[in-house]
Amino acid sequence: MSRLIAMCLMALGAFLAPAAHAQNGPLKIEITDGVIEPLPYAVPDFIAESSAAAGMAAQLARVVAEDLSGTGLFREVPKEAFISQITSFASPVEFSDWKAINAQALITGAVDLAAGGRLVVKFRVYDVFAGQEIGTGLQFVGTQDGWRRMAHKVADAVYSRITGEGGYFDSRVVFVAESGPKNERKKRLAIMDYDGANVQYLTDSRSIVLAPRFSPTGDRVLYTSYESGFPRIYVLDVASVGKRALESQEGTMSFAPRFAPDGRTVVYSLTQGGNTDIYAMDVASGAAQRLTSAPSIETAPSFSPDGRQIVFESDRSGAPQLYIMPAGGGEAKRISFGQGRYGTPVWSPRGDLIAFTKQSKGRFHIGVMRTDGSEERLLTASFLDEGPTWAPNGRVIMFTRETQGAGGQASLYSVDITGRNVKRVRTEGGASDPAWSPLQN
Repeated sequence: MSRLIAMCLMALGAFLAPAAHAQNGPLKIEITDGVIEPLPYAVPDFIAESSAAAGMAAQLARVVAEDLSGTGLFREVPKEAFISQITSFASPVEFSDWKAINAQALITGAVDLAAGGRLVVKFRVYDVFAGQEIGTGLQFVGTQDGWRRMAHKVADAVYSRITGEGGYFDSRVVFVAESGPKNERKKRLAIMDYDGANVQYLTDSRSIVLAPRFSPTGDRVLYTSYESGFPRIYVLDVASVGKRALESQEGTMSFAPRFAPDGRTVVYSLTQGGNTDIYAMDVASGAAQRLTSAPSIETAPSFSPDGRQIVFESDRSGAPQLYIMPAGGGEAKRISFGQGRYGTPVWSPRGDLIAFTKQSKGRFHIGVMRTDGSEERLLTASFLDEGPTWAPNGRVIMFTRETQGAGGQASLYSVDITGRNVKRVRTEGGASDPAWSPLQN
C-alpha cells in the first residue's frame, strides 16, 4: 500500500470503516466521514505550450486549486515552499523534491491553443511518496471562453482519483438573486457555476419567483412565479430562456415543483378550496394526478433517485414532519420523530440520505437522516438555515442562510455531509433557494 494511501487514511476519518486500495489505474479511497487533517498537495502553474496560452495557464491551475482546497479534504502546499519547478509537461518528476515539502499528491498540467483557437488542456496526477502516476494523463479540448469549465473538469478528475467519489465541480446552481431593502426585496432567477462564477439572469425582477429546480439533464428549470397574481409553476429552457406555464385550474395555487428522475413528470403542491395536496403532472400533456388526499398541508415533494418513492412534508400529525409514500400515491410512512418541525426534504442523488430543514428551540438547522429516519444528524445551526440542495455526488449540501434584523440578508452556504467545512458561496448581493444541477456533459 503506497504512502499516499496511508496518509489519506489518516486524513480521512471513518463513519463505519474507510477502505483504500492500490490497483491498476486510479487510486481509490472511500470517504465516509469528516477530515482530521486535509491531504497536502501541490499544483504548480500549468505549462503554457504556446505564447497565446500563457495568460490562461496560471488561471487554470488556480481554479483547480480553489476547487480542491474548497472541499476541506485537501490542503495546498504554497508555491513558496517548492524546491523544484515543473518546466515541461513531458519531463520526469523529481519526487524527492516534492517529498521534502510533504506534498502527498502532485498535479501537473499544460495548456495550448490548437488550430481554430481551440483550447487544449492536459494534466497528470502523481502519488509523490509512491513515486508513480495515479491513473493516466487526460486531455480536454474546448473553447477559450470555457476555460473555467475545463479547470473544473480537471479538478473533478483529480478529486475522483484520490477519493474514489464522483466530482461535483463542473456543475451549476440556479437560485433566486435578491436585491433591495428587506421590506421591498426584488427577486429574479439566476444561474451560475457552482463556485459563484459566470452568473446569468434568467428572469427580470417584476414578479416574485421562488423555488427553482433543475431537470435531471440540467437543460430546464421549474420554478414558481407570481406573474399572474397567483403562484403558478413555469418551466424554463436554460439555453433559450424561453418559458411556459404548466397547466393549472382556475382558482388554484401551485408551487413547490420538482422533476421526476425521468424528466417527464413534475410533482408539486396544489392548493384548492383551502386544502393543499401533492399532485403529479405529465409535462408534455398536462395531465395531472392527485397523489395525496388529506385535510392537512402536504408539500415539498422530492423523488427518490430510482423514481419509486416520494418524500414530502406534512402537518397531518399536528406539526410539520417528513413522510415517504410510493411515487403513485398511497399509504405514507412517517420517518421524522425528533423534537421540532421538519420541512423541505430532498433525496440524495446516492439514494442513501434525505436532507431537510429543521426548526427546534428557536434555531434552524440543515440536517440529514437515513431514508428510514434513523441516524439523524444536524449539520448547521443559525437564526435561519433552510432549503437544502445536493451536489451531484451526494457529498455536499448547499442551502440558504439569512441573517436577522432589519438589514438581514439571505446568502448561499455549503456544508459537507459530516457537518464540517461550512462556508459561504460567492454571490453578488443576496441569494436564496439554490438548486444544484447534475454534472454538465
